[in-house]
Amino acid sequence: MVSVPGISRVNFTRSFRYHGYPETPSYKAPIVEQILTISYDKNAAVVVLPAVGGGRLKGPSLRRWLARSDLLQLHEPRELLASILAKLGMPCPEAGLGALRMWGQTGDRPTVWIAAADPVYLEPRLDHLCLHAQDATAAPAADMRPLIDHLQATLADTDMYGFARLGTCGYLRANTPIATATTPSYVVHRDMPNEYMPSGEGADDYRSLVSEVEMALHDHEVNLRRQEAGLQPINCLWFWGGGNAPEQETVPHPPLFGNDPLLVGHWLSKTGVVASWPGDIPSCVEASVAGFVAVIPEDDDPELVERCLSDLRDLLRSGRVSQLTLMFRDGVEAFVLPAHRWRLWRRRSALLDQVE
Repeated sequence: MVSVPGISRVNFTRSFRYHGYPETPSYKAPIVEQILTISYDKNAAVVVLPAVGGGRLKGPSLRRWLARSDLLQLHEPRELLASILAKLGMPCPEAGLGALRMWGQTGDRPTVWIAAADPVYLEPRLDHLCLHAQDATAAPAADMRPLIDHLQATLADTDMYGFARLGTCGYLRANTPIATATTPSYVVHRDMPNEYMPSGEGADDYRSLVSEVEMALHDHEVNLRRQEAGLQPINCLWFWGGGNAPEQETVPHPPLFGNDPLLVGHWLSKTGVVASWPGDIPSCVEASVAGFVAVIPEDDDPELVERCLSDLRDLLRSGRVSQLTLMFRDGVEAFVLPAHRWRLWRRRSALLDQVE
């Protein structure tokens, strides 16, 4: 049996209460009286994988296996939590996503209004702005720390709002709720941000705050150094997901194996089982009694993709899971049932061949 540090097999009570072991050693889930019932296929697996295109998938048998599934190509990026919950037939929180992300990082429910503040580069073009999201690799903590400290020192107001940072994630705290965008910066990447900014009441305050942040970061020494090194500056923050964290409740969710803080925060808010990605699919299986959700870190390693796909194919063939939903990070999605193996006439997929 493969063991996973920090977790054991998941036990289900008759009320479908999950008993999990979050990674944070000091975290103790409070006693929750309310238990909601949501129906989903408890033997299904939802797995987020690295990109499958660009010639990454070399094995001909795995290519044929995927070609026989129900394949589709998403042409626009989507927020990951909402996408996964949609696959499970569960509702996605409409607000408070920034607070949930902080919850996932700390293990504790935030008690104040929070918005996520993603580092971005707003590139001025001839007649519009183009937003470039900066992930943890592009905006390391060494750069984020002085930028957030500078904003806190120059713009923060104890009676209005303040700035904070956890690792590479930025946050805005406000005493009074303000309008924010509803989607993270990676959804807006290389697009015009105006279409995603809030409209209506509060929109002017949002744009004013964004302008103040732009002016404060414009000539910061971090950005001067980044530009000298040929990197994009972090000349703004993308405020999204503003709201208060929901009260914790017990809602049946499949075990989650992943490190995405927003997903972790949502699962903790539902008293769900949470553990880090253990490195392989068999470890997820050994730690679960039914289906699961696994989020494999983004990694340009073709061998990792092939190993995971091979393990998932074996799971489906053995009947260990009833169905697979595979969400690749280049927008390809595959829904796989055991019966799809009999689609013998499907040997290739133009969709797989065309993915970049």
